[in-house]
Amino acid sequence: MDVGEVPARSSRAGRNLGAAIGVGVTLGALVLASLYVVRPAFVGLAVVGIALGVWELANALAVREIRVPLVPVLIGAVAMLVSTYAGGAEALVVSLALTFLAVAVWRLPDGADGYLRDVSAGMFVALYAPFLAGFAILMLTPDDGAQRVTTFMIATVCSDVGGYTAGVLFGRHRMAPNVSPKKSWEGLAGSVVASVAGTSVAVHLLLDGPWWAGALLGAAAACTATVGDLGESMIKRDLGIKDMGNLLPGHGGIMDRLDSLLPTAPVAWVLLTLLVPPG
Repeated sequence: MDVGEVPARSSRAGRNLGAAIGVGVTLGALVLASLYVVRPAFVGLAVVGIALGVWELANALAVREIRVPLVPVLIGAVAMLVSTYAGGAEALVVSLALTFLAVAVWRLPDGADGYLRDVSAGMFVALYAPFLAGFAILMLTPDDGAQRVTTFMIATVCSDVGGYTAGVLFGRHRMAPNVSPKKSWEGLAGSVVASVAGTSVAVHLLLDGPWWAGALLGAAAACTATVGDLGESMIKRDLGIKDMGNLLPGHGGIMDRLDSLLPTAPVAWVLLTLLVPPG
C-alpha cells in the first residue's frame, strides 16, 4: 500500500469505524447487562477482561525479552478483584502486596539473570491492570453501585468519543507527536466538552447529585483518559508494536480499550465518594 493511502472501510483516524462501533456497542451491552441483571456478574466480566489484558501485556513485553511471571500475576488479578468486592479497599491493597511478594518469589528459581527486570515488569502489570480495575469494583459495592459504575463509564466513553470526533474533524495542533501523532489539542478540547456534558447529566439523573459534581468528574476523566491513552502509546512505541493485541476488531486488544478506563477508575471513585457520597 502506498504511503498516505487510506485502507478500504477505514476512517480518517486509521481504523475500521464500523467494526469499532459494533464491538464497542456489544461490549457496552454486556457490561450494562452484568451491572443491572446480576451485579456479581460484573466482577466475573472484569476478571475475564483483566486476565486477558494481563496476558496481552505479558506477550507485548516478551517482544523485548521481558518475562513477566504470568502465573502469580494472573492469580493476583483474580484475587484483587474478587477480594475487593467482598472486603473493600483494604482487601485490594493487601491483595496487591501479596501479589508483589508472589511475583518476587515465583521468579527466584529462574536465576539472577534478568531477575530485577522481570520482577519489576510483573509488579508493573499487577499495578497497571488489576489494581486500577479494583477501583471500578469499589464503585460497585454501594447500593447504587451499578449507577456509579455506569457514570464512570459514561465519563470515559464520552471523553473517548468527543476526543476522537473533534480530533478527526478539527485536529490541527499535535499534542505529543513523538508519542501519539494523532492526538491533538482540539481532540482534548472535544474530550473535555463531551465528558463534562455527558457526566453532568449522568450524575444528576443516575445518582441524584449536583450537576457541577458531574462536570468536575467529566473534566478530570477527560484528562486521565488522555494521559492513559498517551501512556499506553508510549509503552507500545517503546516495544515497537502497533496494538497490544488483536482480539477486538477495530480496536486492537483488550488493553487498547482499557487504557483510558483504568487510570480514570481511581479518580472517579475518589470524586464520586467525596462529591456524591453513597446514600
